[in-house]
Amino acid sequence: MSATLEHPTSRVTEPRKVAPAKDGRKLIRSQVRTGWLLLSPALLHSAIFIVVPVIAVLALSLTDYSFGDSWSWVGFGNYSELFRDVDFQASLVNTVLYAIVVIPLSMAISLAIAIGLNQKIRAIGFFRTAFYIPTVTATVAIATIWLWIYNPGSGLANGFLGLFGFAPNQWLAEPGTALPSLMVVGIWQGLGTKIIIYLAALQGVSRDLLESADLDGANRWQKFRNVTWPALGPVQFFVLITSIVGTFQVFDLVYVMTRGGPGTETRVLVLDIYQNAFQDLKLGYASAETVIMMILIALFIGVGRLLQKADVND
Repeated sequence: MSATLEHPTSRVTEPRKVAPAKDGRKLIRSQVRTGWLLLSPALLHSAIFIVVPVIAVLALSLTDYSFGDSWSWVGFGNYSELFRDVDFQASLVNTVLYAIVVIPLSMAISLAIAIGLNQKIRAIGFFRTAFYIPTVTATVAIATIWLWIYNPGSGLANGFLGLFGFAPNQWLAEPGTALPSLMVVGIWQGLGTKIIIYLAALQGVSRDLLESADLDGANRWQKFRNVTWPALGPVQFFVLITSIVGTFQVFDLVYVMTRGGPGTETRVLVLDIYQNAFQDLKLGYASAETVIMMILIALFIGVGRLLQKADVND
């Protein structure tokens, strides 16, 4: 029986781990300290204006605190009372409906316009500016303009539809059209920021990949689906997050145009929180509503994240 000899050079040896030099460790520690020093203003800002208020809201939501009055610990009493409150139920449903309609439509329309503005067309600067103006215009001014557009007597909406034989409509006074009318304004107002973000992302799509797709005979839809759309993934998620937060915080538009009416048809969460906190002075109750709104925002963001992962896996 012969023994098999292993050649010394055939052994696989792991590379020896070399500890960093003393000067190298000092450099790393110095870089870490510098990084934390540069981050400290942002961290301090987040602690003061985000972390502390969130903790305060969570604590106040478990009390019956009112401005200047005595208060007591009520535990989850505010939460149980909320779900028996018809105004809160209406505001919750209206806010979710508003978000479900406004977020996807505004993102889709913004992306379509951004794709158009990314082409070589005349007066491109004018169109980009025109679409962005509503974003930098005060919401009160926008609401005032749309109040005139929706005016049942002399408004532009009824005047335009009248050309086609449609009867005039009480846009903001009818239960069936009040919330959809606000959705139209919300979509229109939010286009500018999304268009700018999408336009910047589209200009960063690899030209080499697009040219390769052209050489392979891909049509416009195939290039968009297989090249452009995957490249927009991170931007899509950013736009989704900002859209969710902004949509759930809609207030001034509703306050100026309808005050939550007719009835509770356009009552939204932030308007309900405002009235409970600053009109009825029920700060603990309003804090409980705020906590529920934060949970809803987190749920919507979580669902959006799952949808993005599913799209990437496909």
